[in-house]
Amino acid sequence: MLVVVSGLSGLIGWQLSQSALETRRLERDVVAAHVRSLLQDSTVQVASSESHTVKPWFNGRIEFAPTVKDLTAQGFPLVGGRLDFVDNRRIAALVYKRRQHVINIFLWPADAQHRSLPAPSQLQGYNTITWTSGGMTYWAISDLNAKELAQLQALL
Repeated sequence: MLVVVSGLSGLIGWQLSQSALETRRLERDVVAAHVRSLLQDSTVQVASSESHTVKPWFNGRIEFAPTVKDLTAQGFPLVGGRLDFVDNRRIAALVYKRRQHVINIFLWPADAQHRSLPAPSQLQGYNTITWTSGGMTYWAISDLNAKELAQLQALL
């Protein structure tokens, strides 16, 4: 019995550590995609503050329809959107601003239909938040302070 309990405990611990390693790897991919976007002349491929312009632009470019919100009234104007490549898949990237800070929201269909609470983190001087909601995985990233990034996350 003790051997079975030890084995199960070890297996659970291994799975948890693998999950944490996967999340960290994905966070590095997201940070790299964010930095690459900042190196370009424009962070967007479709420039518009109109959600009704940005959302249809993704049709035929990705296999899902991202939810696009205009949050200008809440202090987070929509700049536009673009395609990106994270976690070996083509994803949607929505770009918002807060003052001079660029905020990338990366999203793609979640592997499972569960909802996860926001998980804030920091890597290479960037704040990140990841969560799952409505069947979608989201990553928000910016050099914006963590409190204001969390405000945007709550609005999405």
